[in-house]
Amino acid sequence: MRRCFYLLAGTVAVAFHAAPAWANAVYVSNEKDNTVTVVDSKTMEVVRTIDVGQRPRGITISHDGKQLYVCTSDDDIVKIIDTTTFEIIGTLPSGPDPELFTLSPDGKTLYVANEDDNLVTVIDVESRSVNAEIPVGVEPEGMGISPDGKTMVNTSETTNMAHFIDTTTHEITDNVLVDSRPRFAQFKPDGSQVWVSAEIGGSVSVIDNATRKVIKKITFAIPGLRSEAIQPVGVRITADGKKAYVALGPANRVAVINTETYEVEKYILVGQRVWQLAFTPDGKTIISTNGLSNDITFIDTATDEPIKSVTVGALPWGVVVSPN
Repeated sequence: MRRCFYLLAGTVAVAFHAAPAWANAVYVSNEKDNTVTVVDSKTMEVVRTIDVGQRPRGITISHDGKQLYVCTSDDDIVKIIDTTTFEIIGTLPSGPDPELFTLSPDGKTLYVANEDDNLVTVIDVESRSVNAEIPVGVEPEGMGISPDGKTMVNTSETTNMAHFIDTTTHEITDNVLVDSRPRFAQFKPDGSQVWVSAEIGGSVSVIDNATRKVIKKITFAIPGLRSEAIQPVGVRITADGKKAYVALGPANRVAVINTETYEVEKYILVGQRVWQLAFTPDGKTIISTNGLSNDITFIDTATDEPIKSVTVGALPWGVVVSPN
């Protein structure tokens, strides 16, 4: 039974619930004002703001939806938030300047990029302890993990490489050179490929996971925009593996790519300085964070048209949607 509490304001009784009444909540990390905004994905309205700590960026959620993990980069730690109470219930020892991370398929291990230390920190979520520290290239950021959990990929922004890491041995098995300033790594759902965005290079490298070779470089051209304004960052691929969405930074657009032909099929105009992306669990909507316009945009994946933009906190960076 859901518990209710009552506040008396004069003669008016106001009821509220201990647990949120919305499903598939959207969580947005706001880098500048040190908060996480909670948005109802059904009504597309802000329902809560959570103070989380200094410079929140990377954000993800446990597979059961009960705990939110937030990289508070300037606090040098990962905060754990209870998604029922919205209270901070603990921390994870992330190492210095955590920026992005990825959660293993079994939900037991968090892999964190430590930008200032050139390390990937491997954290046991249950014991809240460090299992390993893996030296990688200079300024690690992008983090992706294969669907089977056997391979983790980290991108290093200054070394311009994608590092393939065995999650059992914590050893780098392959280093793949990509274009300048790689920011994100995303596996296809079948694990066959890794898509790596290069912000300054203006491209996405498609890497074959079996051969660890770049098999395609995707570039972008938008009429009226200079090429240097097109800066790929976040990447997401649909569950059926047929479409990829790429956030293009100051181009203020999300590119839609056919993953079989590698052709850009559409550019979707969203807010200013689009950073990261997240699907709703049903795959019908993808959400972009637009840093300079301080909003997020809901996009219909059937039509690839924007539905609505919602104002959140200052400098929204990361986004994740609850699985339930």
